[in-house]
Amino acid sequence: MSVRIKLITLILILVNIPSAAQVISDIYFSGNKNFSRSQLVEWSGFSGANYFPTIVDSIKSRISGQLNARGYLHSNISVSNFNFNNDSSRVELFFIINEGEPSYIRLVKVEEADSILTENILHLFSYLEGKIFNKFLIEQTINEALNYLENNAYPFARMIIPSIYFYYDSLDENYYADITFQLNPEVKSTIDRIEIEGNTSTKDYVIIRELRLNASEKYSQQQINELPERLNRLRFFEPASVPEFYINSANEGVLLIKVKEKQTNNFDGIVGYIPARNENEKGYLTGLVNVSLRNLFGTGRAAAIRWQQFDRNSQELELRYLEPWMFDYPFNISGGLFQRKQDTIYVQRNLEASLEYLASGSISAGVSVSTESVIPVDRGDNMFTVYNSSSFTTGLNLKIDTRDDPYAPLGGVYFINSYSFSRKKIYGPAEFILPETETNINLQRITLDIEIFYELFQRQVVSLGLHGRELRGSFLEVSDLYRLGGTNTLRGYREDQFLGARTFWSNLEYRFLLSRRTYAFVFFDTGYFLRPADEERKILKQEDFKSGYGLGLNLESGLGVLGVSFALAEGDSFSEGKIHFGLINEF
Repeated sequence: MSVRIKLITLILILVNIPSAAQVISDIYFSGNKNFSRSQLVEWSGFSGANYFPTIVDSIKSRISGQLNARGYLHSNISVSNFNFNNDSSRVELFFIINEGEPSYIRLVKVEEADSILTENILHLFSYLEGKIFNKFLIEQTINEALNYLENNAYPFARMIIPSIYFYYDSLDENYYADITFQLNPEVKSTIDRIEIEGNTSTKDYVIIRELRLNASEKYSQQQINELPERLNRLRFFEPASVPEFYINSANEGVLLIKVKEKQTNNFDGIVGYIPARNENEKGYLTGLVNVSLRNLFGTGRAAAIRWQQFDRNSQELELRYLEPWMFDYPFNISGGLFQRKQDTIYVQRNLEASLEYLASGSISAGVSVSTESVIPVDRGDNMFTVYNSSSFTTGLNLKIDTRDDPYAPLGGVYFINSYSFSRKKIYGPAEFILPETETNINLQRITLDIEIFYELFQRQVVSLGLHGRELRGSFLEVSDLYRLGGTNTLRGYREDQFLGARTFWSNLEYRFLLSRRTYAFVFFDTGYFLRPADEERKILKQEDFKSGYGLGLNLESGLGVLGVSFALAEGDSFSEGKIHFGLINEF
């Protein structure tokens, strides 16, 4: 075999020998004073990576760039050692860091600033003087200046840095930089016109009044960013996006609102027939019918009707109506009629009217008046059930709603607090009214609801709801008490299973968003109720604390937001779980 053939063979063998990659097991630094080792390792970007000959220069370049960005423009980085393990599969790198002296910002100059804006803008940049020349601090200051301009009628403002002068002062032996900023505010903008796209049913004026923008209002980016939340609270549209703004050919500022309408008329119901069990009974209907009309004729008016038959002798009927923005002023007027037939005990009717003042897009306050009558059912057994009574109630409430979306909030708070005073008059039955019976009774009601939403991670939201009810009075009947249990309060228990003059419940949910308004969730509910003792009617004090847990799904559909959950009460087996199902109330 010739020498040439032997050489070629040797080369081919060497080329085909697999080489094990050398891994950088760790990087060490010495000489660093102002920056920690963990920062330097993070900046290097190669800890745990494979080693190759040019990686040292890459590490030095990366760290040097980070030091420069933080004002250390005269740093120096060198390699002191390489430490390989026994089989040379791992290597430790050792660097010497000489950070050098930082450069300080001595003079800041802002050119061509509008005289109106100079004072407000210059104080931001004057803060830089005397600070280390830090790229991130300078960028932050520029962003704050541009944000100020965007919120004060200059959405197209630009700022550039035409020059930076670096020098060394031999007198105090420090490095300095003089920075010149050039501000171009561009045209001052106002919102002269509002254009709306995508609303096929909702009237333009309904959307415009909800925006709360005045004619020729000064442009403010902060206010523009808040507009989607205001539109979402109408609950007429899919999640709204931030409006667009442009200057048209007539030099008018145009705000373009794009919406996509959703189904606002919802029907939820199921009706069944329970046949008679014997010849002496009649069959009866049972079930639920819930009709909600959220945007009548595209005007924002709302109406709702709900009928629910619990069993043969218990039934509820409710009618509600809302008239928004009376005479184009921020006042909502609403009214409602409620009737409950409770077993063979009593019939309760309530007629209510309220006036709500919309102080802002998220804060409102209201007053209400209502009348209520309770009529005992004559069962023919001469047994006392409830008194025949009527009452007149006045109330006040305060509401704060900062949620970004009412259906599936990513953040925000919903708060409502109300107080009401009732004057109750007892009329009969006469045979049960004794001389010592109090027939004129004062009742006070306090309610509190707080719901907090927070996005822990992307598409994962924690929801916490706290709710309390308090009824105070010298004489309380079963028709006065609060009801606890079921879909909207304490899941895992029957609807209105518990009665109390004082109730509290909490709802903790962890939500996984599958789309913007569809999410799966797990939950844990707690509830407390207290019913005071009534010696006259031989009713013992009732007090207990309950809990329930489970999982569920809120699904946005063409009919509305459908909610379904499977819940277990404390001590329940899986077979005893309860399914809560229905459309989310949108009135």
